[in-house]
Amino acid sequence: MLKQLRIDRSAPASEPSGRGRWIGLGVVVIVIAAAAAWFLLGRGATWVVATAVAQPISSAVAAGSSVLDASGYVTARRQATVSSKVTGRVAEVRIEEGQRVEEGEVLARLDPVDAQAQLDQSQTQLAAARAQLTEHKVQLVKAERDLKRQQELAERKLTSQQLTENAATEVASLKARVAVQERQIAVAQSGVDTARVNLDNTVVKAPFSGVITVKAAQPGEIVSPMSAGGGFTRTGIGTIVDMNSLEIEVDVNESYIGRVQSGQPVESTLNAYPDWKIPGKVIAIIPTADRGKATVKVRIGMDVKDARIVPDMGARVAFLGEARPVGEAAPKLLPGVLVPSEAIRKVGDVSLAFVVKDGRLEERTLTLGQTMSSSRQVLSGLNVGDRVALAPPDGAKAGDKAESKNP
Repeated sequence: MLKQLRIDRSAPASEPSGRGRWIGLGVVVIVIAAAAAWFLLGRGATWVVATAVAQPISSAVAAGSSVLDASGYVTARRQATVSSKVTGRVAEVRIEEGQRVEEGEVLARLDPVDAQAQLDQSQTQLAAARAQLTEHKVQLVKAERDLKRQQELAERKLTSQQLTENAATEVASLKARVAVQERQIAVAQSGVDTARVNLDNTVVKAPFSGVITVKAAQPGEIVSPMSAGGGFTRTGIGTIVDMNSLEIEVDVNESYIGRVQSGQPVESTLNAYPDWKIPGKVIAIIPTADRGKATVKVRIGMDVKDARIVPDMGARVAFLGEARPVGEAAPKLLPGVLVPSEAIRKVGDVSLAFVVKDGRLEERTLTLGQTMSSSRQVLSGLNVGDRVALAPPDGAKAGDKAESKNP
């Protein structure tokens, strides 16, 4: 039995089976394939991106760039709610919203019955006063003949001195009556003129050329230049706006009002047409501040007159830097570099950008300055000449291979 337990060392060692060799080889192949896939799909991925070169900033570069942005609304400096000068019932309305009217054009008419009756009465009184004046003049002519006759008789001692004096008194009295009646005619004529004006006031006309934006009255309603009747009386026929007087009013934070000055060029963008840049300039800075909002109102003029611009539209205004006058010394360099805004990404509160360097993407953390039109000042994180990626694709990361579309 002890011999059976003894190990026979003279027997040849057993060789590994073929199945074990294939398993080991498969594991090695899988590891190599995974490494190759990671290299090709990961660090080996090549992104083709558009790039731009970080430029130095000078006052010449900054000229025409935005130094401040503000929002506001389109307003009309010349607009009016047109009403009648007298109270009356509307007989006719000739306007509609959006209608173009010229200065002096009839917008509406009131019922003229009362005004016409007053005019007729005044004209009748004037005619009566003129007739009475004619009567006084006829009596004056007769009295003057009687006076002449009495004077001739008095010279021949054929009448008394009293009769002569009475005739002279009658002439003087009639002359006074004629003078008084002439004044009465002037008063009656003034009454006729007033009645005619009141009749004209029943016709509502456009005070200036413009566009009707509001139609406020309809035929049959009572209108008055003053509010009356507990809200049942209209105070206007409609609202007219001079479209040539449109401008933009913006509220600028008082902390930045020092960047704005009269005559400064601006670029306005309407919310309704975000791709339309409207050139203009600062008309005036209103010399008062809003205590509640801590803002100062600024009036902006637009160089373009277009039917698409209407009152109360929202607008965004970019205040631009002034261009360098001819003959001025060469502009000095400003701190940082200038890159397109689309090259900058925001991740939380951090501003980042990809730089294409040596065929790979390199991520930089940026410190930003002011906005200059469609570009941005970068105070730190980039150097002059760095090629930044514009709108990098989703999934791109630091270390990836990258090629520039515009090397």
